[in-house]
Amino acid sequence: MKRIIGFLLLFPALSSALMAQQTGAKAILTVSNPAKIERINAVVSLSWAQITAKYPRIDTANFKVLNALTKKEVPFQLEHRGQASIQNLLVQLSLKANGTAKLLIVAGKPAPVAKKAYGRYVPERFDDFAWENDKVAFRMYGKALEGRKDNAFGTDVWVKRTSKLVINDWYKTGDYHTDHGDGMDYYSVGLTLGAGDIAPYVKDSVYFPLNYHNWKVLDNGPLRTTFQLGYDAWDVAGKSVKVLKTISLDAGSHLNRVEAVYTYNGDMLPVVVGIVKRKEPGTILMDEQQGILGYWEPQHGVDGTTGVATIVTGQPVTMDTDKTHLLSHATAKNGEPVVYYNGSAWSKGNEITTAQAWFNYLNNFKQQLQQPLKVSVQ
Repeated sequence: MKRIIGFLLLFPALSSALMAQQTGAKAILTVSNPAKIERINAVVSLSWAQITAKYPRIDTANFKVLNALTKKEVPFQLEHRGQASIQNLLVQLSLKANGTAKLLIVAGKPAPVAKKAYGRYVPERFDDFAWENDKVAFRMYGKALEGRKDNAFGTDVWVKRTSKLVINDWYKTGDYHTDHGDGMDYYSVGLTLGAGDIAPYVKDSVYFPLNYHNWKVLDNGPLRTTFQLGYDAWDVAGKSVKVLKTISLDAGSHLNRVEAVYTYNGDMLPVVVGIVKRKEPGTILMDEQQGILGYWEPQHGVDGTTGVATIVTGQPVTMDTDKTHLLSHATAKNGEPVVYYNGSAWSKGNEITTAQAWFNYLNNFKQQLQQPLKVSVQ
């Protein structure tokens, strides 16, 4: 019996060795989907240290990632997370429910990867920071906008119905409040949390910081863009508080990943992640158990309807509303990140066109967070 078990344990290694010998692969990556839902164009992170342990002489400018079954190239990105050295290999692929894919790292010049995620500081528009992928676009407001009548605080949404990147073109023309076929900006933020920003909440009051005062791009596509926005200290009910937000957006996703790290003296700080609500009735999903707050806004005339959402992870939340917002209540600890997701969809984007479709997307997204793709390197 021991010999049989030993053979069965050895068989996968023999298969991988044979595959490497037959294909010339320097490393074999296995990605498995444990969930009962399909993952479409998912961006998967693999440890670069594990890859170089198997392929120590890898030439970062001269390798390809191939699907072992189809032998077609798989799009990839070298993720630095703001460091000089590579931290992760990001690949984009689709997996059926409970499916597995094997990827081969082989020597050779890779094909260019289409840029599907991008962000930048926009000094020509009062210090905006704007970012997007092939599905959605957003912006946050900077120091130069403070004190102006058109100042705004929270996360802004630019709706899209094109897979191409539009930020640079829209800022160049300045004509992004009209839909010329690709989308537009009709979302109203004002002095609110907008589409899922975060702020301290003390005695039934939101304590907004001023706009961000410094920024740093950590990675900028083609599959993931990640950046940081820093805010100067401000007074929160007599306490000096600072916050640093790290925001990531993957190709193919409608939701950003946000890490907000608060710095202050004292015990836990109450915070809220909020969505501005409209005067007319919309459709609301409040799922405290899953941390999902979904909002299908009232229709904005001929412009269509925007879906907005937040998903708070890693801690229990409570939800309610005030005169201005839909709110998820959470807590921050000094120097520890509050992690949540925020994002949007558009009824005219030809993908998510109803409240139910939006809420289904959010529930599936949460399930994927709970059952992430499993990766290994051989």
